[in-house]
Amino acid sequence: MEIEIFNETNEDLEKELEELKTLLINVSKDEGLDNILFNVIIIDNDRIRVLNREYRNIDRETDVISFALEDDKTFNLEEIRVLGDIYISVEKARSQAKEYNHSFKRELSFLAIHGFLHLLGYDHMEKEDEEIMFKKQEEVLSRYEIVR
Repeated sequence: MEIEIFNETNEDLEKELEELKTLLINVSKDEGLDNILFNVIIIDNDRIRVLNREYRNIDRETDVISFALEDDKTFNLEEIRVLGDIYISVEKARSQAKEYNHSFKRELSFLAIHGFLHLLGYDHMEKEDEEIMFKKQEEVLSRYEIVR
């Protein structure tokens, strides 16, 4: 299992990102995934806005964007599942933590788990799928006592 987390901001997030990596490793193990590789990239609002505009045709900041490589059937390796990349805006994570009146750790964890589930094929385009995905997110966060 290889999970890389990159901080591409000027913020000192070493402690938070180490905790996040531990969470993602544990959740991966809970899901029975040991032969996976994916990245989490922490960026600012300007950079996530560019990604959102280029890949989703939405010209505004967002909190998290996932690029699932398994969606591209031409990119497959036998021995390891290369899941893709999760981009998280640290600025949106901070503002949403304040808005929802919970910790930055909780918001960052929520966004990472949300992105991770997208890499695994979950989505929330239909109401039924949204209920399944959001229930799974809350179960994971509750299991690790990362609550509001």
